[in-house]
Amino acid sequence: MAAASVLYLVHSLLRYATFSAKGFDLGIFDQAVRQYALFKAPIVPIKGEDFHLLGDHFHPVLVVLAPLYWIWDDPRMLNIALILLLASAALPTYLVARGWFGHRTGMVAVGALLLGWPFQAIVNWDFHEIAVGVPLIAWIIWATERGRIRLTVGLSAALLLVREDMGVTLVAIALVLLLRRRWTAAALTAALGVAGYWFATDVVIPHFSPSGDFGYWEFTALGASAGAAVVFLLTQPWHAATILVDHPLKIALWLLHFVPLWLLPLASPYAILGAPILLSRLFNDRLNVWSPVYQYDAILAPIFLLAALDTVRRIQAVRARRARRTRSPARQASEHAASSTPAATTAATTARNRRWGTAVPATALAVSVVGTLFFPQVFPLQRTVTASWSFDERVAAHQRAVEAVPDGVCVEAADTAAPHLVDRTRVGLNGTTDASRLSWLIIDDTVSELGGNDPLTPEEAFDRADRLGFEPVISDDAGLWVLHREVDDAVDASCAEYLRR
Repeated sequence: MAAASVLYLVHSLLRYATFSAKGFDLGIFDQAVRQYALFKAPIVPIKGEDFHLLGDHFHPVLVVLAPLYWIWDDPRMLNIALILLLASAALPTYLVARGWFGHRTGMVAVGALLLGWPFQAIVNWDFHEIAVGVPLIAWIIWATERGRIRLTVGLSAALLLVREDMGVTLVAIALVLLLRRRWTAAALTAALGVAGYWFATDVVIPHFSPSGDFGYWEFTALGASAGAAVVFLLTQPWHAATILVDHPLKIALWLLHFVPLWLLPLASPYAILGAPILLSRLFNDRLNVWSPVYQYDAILAPIFLLAALDTVRRIQAVRARRARRTRSPARQASEHAASSTPAATTAATTARNRRWGTAVPATALAVSVVGTLFFPQVFPLQRTVTASWSFDERVAAHQRAVEAVPDGVCVEAADTAAPHLVDRTRVGLNGTTDASRLSWLIIDDTVSELGGNDPLTPEEAFDRADRLGFEPVISDDAGLWVLHREVDDAVDASCAEYLRR
């Protein structure tokens, strides 16, 4: 845990120092948590003028991070929280694996988890609310295995505060509890999931959303609405199945999740916990959510790893029962006499089982080690492990650009510059801010679009700047432009108010 945390931290700090961190998502979450720390509503200018973040996704759990900003009000503090959350998921993972196969398997499983590509991807993407769900889901599996069902239900309820789609995950948890014949707990968890999903998507998000509704129906391959999608899934399941593998990125995602684990997670009931998250991505219209380079897979990592070990455990239990049934009494007596003691026989069997249990996470760990050394596209920590970071002219140009912008103003910045301005300005991306407030712009002419929900091209941003009367302060510094116009002091004062209690 300590070694992984240091590796994550170094990578995260290097990302920030080289201006690789972006407004989407580090700047967004910084502005939200910063406003919570100021006892204000989470208004996020990077998303839009007076944009309330609870109108985008339901993640009230971010409130608990606000005290961190009373210690250090810097976006890097969120990445420190991310690192601690990821590392903490190793503890329940270890405890479950140790309970099934012993200490060695637990340690190898933790190594596979912490060095796995899903954790590398989220560290490389910077903070995201799903990180809070990563240790929670691992503890849910631990509590279920220990028979602490009340704790399972309580932790499941906490998941509802992470993101609106966790309500569907609660229904999956209820199915696992049903398989264990925990009828009351299953019914309660399912009810909480349905109620939580309804409350988030039909009450809270529409209340704060600029459009007045929940605008994330992105599954048009299944139908124009949720109802149509259900009908499609029930009446044409074979067509739905083809959607899950109709793109190379989708196939790659399946392979990355399951091949290093010998396809074993697919035979475990615990795989049900990851099904809503994985399937919702693969059915989604957006190509980028199929890719393994974003934050979406982090919560799936402990689920599928422990599901694989659960399958090994179940296979071994079935084999043991079959062996006992097929051995004749005379053979059993002979085997008993041949062994020095019954304890020796038990110890040999246990050791064999542990070797099989260790082999699965060891394979995943070996894949991660090789990937980290040679495949940075999927294992981005390779840049840190091999010291491949570069502090080039673009980094220096970014530093000059953000230093040119004074404190307490309204500024629209390049996506890569925004995280370096969130702690002292009211910063949005190009095109997201009320033009009457703007006094500074940072435009990057090396990208095709400038970020945001409705991104401008550099040409559109320059045309807008010209219409608004901006003049260059820094021109084409490694592709970065800093522009300024004079505004009334009262305008700058209203911008500075955003960062005051």
